[in-house]
Amino acid sequence: MLDMAVPADRIHVEDLEIGRQVAFGSLEVSKDDIVTYARAFDPQPIHLDEEAAKRSIVGGLCASGFHSCALMMRMLADDVLANGTSLGAPGVDEVKWMKPVRPSDRLTGRFTCLEKRALASRPHVGLVRMKGDMLNQTGDVVMSWEWPQLIGVRHPAAASTPSGGNPARAALVSLWDTPGPAPDLSTNYFEDRHVGETYSLGSHTFDREDVIDFARRFDPQPFHLDDAAAAASLFGRLSASGWHTTSIWIRQFVLWRQAIERDMRERGLRPAEYGPSPGFRNLRWLNPVYPGDTIEFRGRIDTMLDWRSRPDRGLIETENQGRNQNGQIVFAIRGRILAQRRSSIV
Repeated sequence: MLDMAVPADRIHVEDLEIGRQVAFGSLEVSKDDIVTYARAFDPQPIHLDEEAAKRSIVGGLCASGFHSCALMMRMLADDVLANGTSLGAPGVDEVKWMKPVRPSDRLTGRFTCLEKRALASRPHVGLVRMKGDMLNQTGDVVMSWEWPQLIGVRHPAAASTPSGGNPARAALVSLWDTPGPAPDLSTNYFEDRHVGETYSLGSHTFDREDVIDFARRFDPQPFHLDDAAAAASLFGRLSASGWHTTSIWIRQFVLWRQAIERDMRERGLRPAEYGPSPGFRNLRWLNPVYPGDTIEFRGRIDTMLDWRSRPDRGLIETENQGRNQNGQIVFAIRGRILAQRRSSIV
């Protein structure tokens, strides 16, 4: 349970103490949970097939990292945000996946408020910078987050002075406005990838029932579930959880990569192994995704790095975006994935 006194009128910015660590949440992950999420959003063998997972770099069946994020969101929603005045979050600055989440793991969370301030443009809205960890039953940190959370201010005038800085972000440049060369889809080894290559990941239409179903399972905040609550929120009407949009993106990315792998096998070639991912950065939910919206996804390779601890793999960093049917960018994420080197094949 939440390790702090809950004011009778719910938690506001003023009630969060900078530097204090707060424990929250508890849930157990089953094999069925892992496989169900993977089938829907991250259909890689390490999340679906025990034998294939044993032969892989992770050594056994494990949850998708994005499933872990959704589970963290569920614990936050149930044990922190439900007791507060959550107004949503604009994204997540960085997520690190340290250890696999296995079937039967018992997960808990903890967070620390790093800084807080009221928004100058909306003094009734507070921006709180948070650090969160997910731990397993042995106390190992399996995942960490750093993110900004929007929360209500009880006394706007008194809370208008910033506490901590807020570094400016570089302007987002649309991947549709700056197209790069198409990738060579006949092969997928690290050496065959090139900085600047741009790829299309297809599109997805968000159905109202799916929006509500995902929210019920992973992000049961009122503005994702209830029309009246959503109309009174910053979103204006019912909207998809940011983690729902992110889960759809990773599905589109994985399916795109798997299509390349199938084509290579059909031509008698051995495709490269991908994964695991150490995490991601700069996840941004830039505009609400509403039921009926169709989101088109696109990605570009931005950086390719050596990975010292795994000389058989290189690290690929990608910039990915989603835009709606009106041309608005609603989603952006800087992904990171390890890719097998051709030179590692014996």
